[in-house]
Amino acid sequence: MTTTRDYYEILGVSRTATTEEIRRAYRRLARQYHPDVNKSPDAEEKFKEINEAYEVLSDPERRAAYDRFGHAGVQAGATAGTGGFSEGFADPFGFGSVFTDIFETFFGGATASATQRRASRGADLEVTVELSFEEAIFGTEKAIEIERLETCPDCHGTRVRGGGQPATCPVCGGTGQVRRYQMSILGQMVTVTTCSHCGGEGRVVTDPCPRCRGRGRVLRRRTVTVSIPPGVEDGTTLRISGEGEHGFGGGTPGSLYVTIRVRPHELFTRKGTTLYLDLPINVAQAALGAEVDVPTVDGPVRLTIPPGTQSGQQFRIRGKGAPDLRTGARGDQVVTVWVVVPTELTPRQRQLFEELAETLERPDVHETRRRGFFEKLREVLGV
Repeated sequence: MTTTRDYYEILGVSRTATTEEIRRAYRRLARQYHPDVNKSPDAEEKFKEINEAYEVLSDPERRAAYDRFGHAGVQAGATAGTGGFSEGFADPFGFGSVFTDIFETFFGGATASATQRRASRGADLEVTVELSFEEAIFGTEKAIEIERLETCPDCHGTRVRGGGQPATCPVCGGTGQVRRYQMSILGQMVTVTTCSHCGGEGRVVTDPCPRCRGRGRVLRRRTVTVSIPPGVEDGTTLRISGEGEHGFGGGTPGSLYVTIRVRPHELFTRKGTTLYLDLPINVAQAALGAEVDVPTVDGPVRLTIPPGTQSGQQFRIRGKGAPDLRTGARGDQVVTVWVVVPTELTPRQRQLFEELAETLERPDVHETRRRGFFEKLREVLGV
């Protein structure tokens, strides 16, 4: 009989167990499964399995071969002589074991310990959140609905019914690799390939969890509350660690990336931390000056319009802009004044404008052009 189960697993000991621990484990199991004592149908098979495991692990040389090559190493040791050559072939230079060691160094020799599938990080998720202009300025919290793969609550990610552990692969014996040995003039050639039965994992799921169907993860809908900091702009992407999909095999979860979309405002526009507002005023307010209420994101603010204000002139209101996303410092609000000329006049208004026109001098064309140039220069220089 030749078993494909892991010998250490059969005896219930660790790979670092001492010879005495292996002997005690063998005696305990042999008494338990001896066919003369245990009348179970599978007792005799288990007893043979226990004996086979003990025969290998109790022999230092055979145990070393098993630890290095798994079941294939034990089988090769039964047919091959010292150094990896057949018993009928002389190896006077001792190339056999040396060549095997060199081959494994360059071509991926591995120990026989189980190469279970490595834990992998969960995938990242992306969502888009729409905010009002004010929410982007002052910050808010948003509840977001997402679908993500989470660790199966029934098997806890093991993929086995009831949360049990996957069985050792019967083909590779838990190594995740299949080794093929071939004798050559230089010694024992070893070809190592990934086990096709378990995909290199070293374990197989024979009784899959019915909830996740042996995948270890299930798709679930979750509500995640995202804190939006003050000052975000349209197109800003926030990273929420740990809110992506759960990893496989205990791997860390991915991240949730939240892209911000800000709805346009009917009054304000924004550039960085500066807010812009167009303010219409009438001819009398521009000529005589006035006190007007100006909308801001914090509420109306009183603004003084000096006499002689020209259309297109700008005023700055400090600290009424958007906060800086990093420092939190508020920017300014820039108010651009536009003088609105009336298109329809009452008889009285027309009479007053006619009387005013008689007292005003006609502006010189060159003077107007000159004044317009200097006004533009002042706008460029910000004075």
